[in-house]
Amino acid sequence: MQTRSAVAPRGRVVGATALVLTAVTALTGTASGSSVTALPAAAISATGMSTGVSGAGAAGPPVPVLSWGPCTGPQDGFECATARVPLDHRRPDGPTIALAVTRRPAADPARRTGVLLLHPGGPGNSGVDFARNSHAALPAALRDSFDVVGYDMRGVARSARVECWDDEEYAAAVDAARGVPGPGAVHGAVRQGADFEAACRRRSGGLVPFVGTGFNARDIDLLRRALGEETLSFYGRSFGSYVGTVYAAQFPRRVRAMVLDGAYDPRLYAEVPYAYDGAQFTALDAAVGRFLDWCAGNAAVCGFGEGRPRQAFADLKRALDANPVVSASGRPATGYTLAYRLMFNINAGREIWPYLGEALRAAQERRASFLLSPPSPASFGFLTVNTAVECADRVYPAGRPLLGALVGAHAASAPLLGPPVGLGPPAYDHNHAPACVQWQADRPSRYVGSYRAAGSAPILVLGTTGDPDTPYRDAVALAGTLENGRLLTFAAEGHTAYNRSACVSALATGYLATLALPARGTVCADEAPPEPVGRRTAGPAVDETRDVIPLLR
Repeated sequence: MQTRSAVAPRGRVVGATALVLTAVTALTGTASGSSVTALPAAAISATGMSTGVSGAGAAGPPVPVLSWGPCTGPQDGFECATARVPLDHRRPDGPTIALAVTRRPAADPARRTGVLLLHPGGPGNSGVDFARNSHAALPAALRDSFDVVGYDMRGVARSARVECWDDEEYAAAVDAARGVPGPGAVHGAVRQGADFEAACRRRSGGLVPFVGTGFNARDIDLLRRALGEETLSFYGRSFGSYVGTVYAAQFPRRVRAMVLDGAYDPRLYAEVPYAYDGAQFTALDAAVGRFLDWCAGNAAVCGFGEGRPRQAFADLKRALDANPVVSASGRPATGYTLAYRLMFNINAGREIWPYLGEALRAAQERRASFLLSPPSPASFGFLTVNTAVECADRVYPAGRPLLGALVGAHAASAPLLGPPVGLGPPAYDHNHAPACVQWQADRPSRYVGSYRAAGSAPILVLGTTGDPDTPYRDAVALAGTLENGRLLTFAAEGHTAYNRSACVSALATGYLATLALPARGTVCADEAPPEPVGRRTAGPAVDETRDVIPLLR
């Protein structure tokens, strides 16, 4: 464990273009506001312009009845149940939606403290799978004293999954995407966004208005009541940090302890989305740039680029666009495929850097590489929900001319991955604007209100200084927004901090178990370094559809 008290690190100075872009996009924000079954639009009453979810409401819906039984699949000590909650929380006695829920009781009933709800990133990852796959990685102090609970939030996996493009439509879109998009790419992205939005209305029109985080947080409170708990302990990572923030904002007195890891700046995310996207592009490109600069200074260990990795990376994208590698699935792996995979794998931090170098070298030599695996149907399901939930949460300023100008500017501001990510088909966080600007569904499930969570217990916010996915400045902003926020900094590369740092994990676990907070200004600096050549095993690959708390190394 390494800890030190320090002033929070300063944000990285960006170029003049990025600064101008940030200023422009800030001005374009807005401050306004289990089985899978089809949900016909006719079952939903017509609504006017949504004002969003701003509070807990007076008339509550019935508390779900959880009938626990064996789970399908591995017999790992978890129980499963289904919770029925209102589809539209404005109509508590109206149609319901079935949420898949799982729990594993505390290993030591005599020491039981309560419930620890685990919420994964995404949006789009299964909370049921997250709880089951992460349980073994939790310290004994948490496994012994908490019932560990997970659930698939509305629209995800077993809880009435959102459907938009089908697999053939998605495969055609990603297979045609390029690492170096040509002329007309901005217009193409806008056109694909409109087509994706129309498919969501066609296939999930009765569901997509109701998948926003305001309603998701209300579902959590119904689960709390169904579990018989006065308060909850909560760990949320990445997008799960926004869910936790909104829950605390709506139900501050129901928070026993809360850890928000890889945090979102909630106001920027929900109210100034173009600016939020711009910061994500910058953070992603900066992280990839630091990796490539490491390759330049460690050519023999990295194995890619022969001392000029940035140029080699640009050349590789063009080469794969011109002559794609045919993957094992028979689909083309292009420069877009390379950028897509690198976007997720860079999240693993410095310890994966040698493996990324090897994978880039293999791609250069047209050999099998985890960076040349095209998005699969499982990925399409994740990406569909990722886009639909964020479109339900966020209101972009209207107008195709502004959309085209800012999408193009964001891509140009991040030359390594910005063009393929920003100008590709609807997929992950960074490129939601083309679909969300053209989103025609109402947004009654969007949260609108203060994020201070006034009166809540202390909330611990974890921020990683080199996070490629949720910029460190977001964690700083969230800790300052919450009335009782406390920031714990991990000085490292990679996305999220818990169990990637023995220091962070000890402090966060101690807080969840005993409510003892780390000292203000604490910084942990124990990131695992890149592995030496002689100690490497088979190269790891990140699966964007499967989130898990890693085993502490």
